[in-house]
Amino acid sequence: MKILSVKANNRRKAFEIETKKRLYFLPYAKLNHSPTIEDRVMDVYVDQEIGSEGFTYQLASGVEDTVHIDRVLEYNQDPNYLREMLLYKLTVEAQNRVAKTTLSKREIIRRLNTSATQFYRLIDQTNTHKSMGQLLSLLQILDCDVEVVVTDKK
Repeated sequence: MKILSVKANNRRKAFEIETKKRLYFLPYAKLNHSPTIEDRVMDVYVDQEIGSEGFTYQLASGVEDTVHIDRVLEYNQDPNYLREMLLYKLTVEAQNRVAKTTLSKREIIRRLNTSATQFYRLIDQTNTHKSMGQLLSLLQILDCDVEVVVTDKK
């Protein structure tokens, strides 16, 4: 996700990050180097060197840091980001299990009732458009039990 603009909001003590989808806030307190009254934000800009997927800020003391959009999305608990992270973790686990199993890939594909192309898309961690159901079916074939635990936020 690309950042369109970013600005420091000292009243809210947070950065305002504008993307195509919406406006996000990231409190100064969540940064590695938090601005203070004595050490204010002197400059903030969308960082082109990382493909506009983050921003860089500089404090009066000369300290400079870059924040990636993933950190902003994680703090704001963006539903799409959280879904993609869950898919990523399950996919990496499936890749590890496929590497360790004694089942051939051809047998896994047959049991999934899918094509080889679809199987390879399923175990590709960069593919975020896959079905959670198919991924769970793959893990089941690989003799895994997947449990979803819902807890209260702390």
